Amino acid sequence: MNNNSGTPEIMISPSEFAWASNASPSVGTSLNREVETTVLKGDPSGSGLYTLLLRIAPNTRIQPHSHPDDRIATVVSGTWYFAYGDEFDESVLKPLPPGSFYTEPPGVNHFGLTKDEVLIQMTGIGPSSTTYVDAQHDPTKET
Repeated sequence: MNNNSGTPEIMISPSEFAWASNASPSVGTSLNREVETTVLKGDPSGSGLYTLLLRIAPNTRIQPHSHPDDRIATVVSGTWYFAYGDEFDESVLKPLPPGSFYTEPPGVNHFGLTKDEVLIQMTGIGPSSTTYVDAQHDPTKET
């Protein structure tokens, strides 16, 4: 079928999601090694719409950080514990079970925690990047 828009049509069932052996964190994520990423559409490092599927390992703690782009997310599976703020505070985390929706407004610090494996579908308009409140928590920095 030709859609005449120049944009490819994409249909992926859950059994078809491909996690590359190097599905490491990438642009548009927290950059933690416990976060595997697959790009479903677009390129978060470039201009335009992108959608990522994030698979976050059990018992992962993601410190406060922000992104410059406006993002929306849906929890696909697992329970994601999420909050906004400049300091990690487990007491304010809201449990978001499958089907939950949340936003990550531009420049707004947020943090999260998993207890089991969590899948999140994240959509934004790039380019994206990640800035940690405390640079010591940035997993890309040498300690």
